[in-house]
Amino acid sequence: MSDRELLDTRMCDLDLSIEGSWIEDVIEKVRRDLKRRKLRLRPHFWLADEWFSPENVPGIAIPFYLAHPRLTRLERKVMFEVEGGSKPECLKLFRHELGHAVQHAYALHRKRRWQQLFGLASKRYPDFYRPRPSSKRFVQHLDGWYAQSHPVEDFAETFAVWLQPKTRWRREYAGWKALEKLEYVDELMAELEGVGPKVRSKAKPYALKTLKHTLGEHYDKRRAHFPAGYTDQYDRDLLRVFSDDPEHARNLRAAAFIRKRRKAIRERVARFTGEYQFTLDQVLKEMIGRCQELKLRLPGSEEEAEIDFALMLTVHTVHTLHVGSEWHPM
Repeated sequence: MSDRELLDTRMCDLDLSIEGSWIEDVIEKVRRDLKRRKLRLRPHFWLADEWFSPENVPGIAIPFYLAHPRLTRLERKVMFEVEGGSKPECLKLFRHELGHAVQHAYALHRKRRWQQLFGLASKRYPDFYRPRPSSKRFVQHLDGWYAQSHPVEDFAETFAVWLQPKTRWRREYAGWKALEKLEYVDELMAELEGVGPKVRSKAKPYALKTLKHTLGEHYDKRRAHFPAGYTDQYDRDLLRVFSDDPEHARNLRAAAFIRKRRKAIRERVARFTGEYQFTLDQVLKEMIGRCQELKLRLPGSEEEAEIDFALMLTVHTVHTLHVGSEWHPM
């Protein structure tokens, strides 16, 4: 089908299934995570229009575009990125959503200690939030310092870090205020070992087969709420290092160059920014995406570009840490 034909198709008419897709393997991994931790929760999964775990439902909705490569390509073309498009990223999102499912299954947000550490689950979700990248009160798991957006997201992110196999969260978060939250989750989950969930609803809100609008209408709504594309705050400096001049059209793409040298550049910059690897990854992700949008290329040698780009990344990372990042839509 052409893009136009797909966009004119109703979402309920997409013949999609979790069974037989690569998502099955990821689901099996998170089920093993729960079993390893001796938690009796058995969440159910279904395809919907986005990632979420509904209130009072201990289950997880998975975005439809992950169930078929053709729809994954369309998602990337329309929205410029695919949330959960790789197995590692998908696994991170599943573990986050499992945090919500566990909270719903055992009504954890009603516990006084939970409220003291994370806040009130009833707090209104903001339309936008501006994180503090240097804060040590929150764990770092999903992009955008998502734990800082709302008490419920703070718990889900903390749970996700705790749930990872072979995690060394005590060492990684030593000296952080977030460690107190991780230790509480560790104690709380120990209490829940072998305990059946209080809430057992198998409802599937906004399941794909119930959505009567077209893919085009779906993307129109998403782009209105989440403007497609990456921030332009780095444009001036990116254009100093790379070029959009047609004379360099045969040179290495800037995005490919950054990916290729990402590890070396990140390690170099980390030495000057206090080892904030997570923050570096957030800034790098935005820069790579923006280079793709602007179709930038290397104007000269890779060695010269690496030095210039590392310097630029250092400046922007320090700015992000000490001045703050942009507002993030919820």
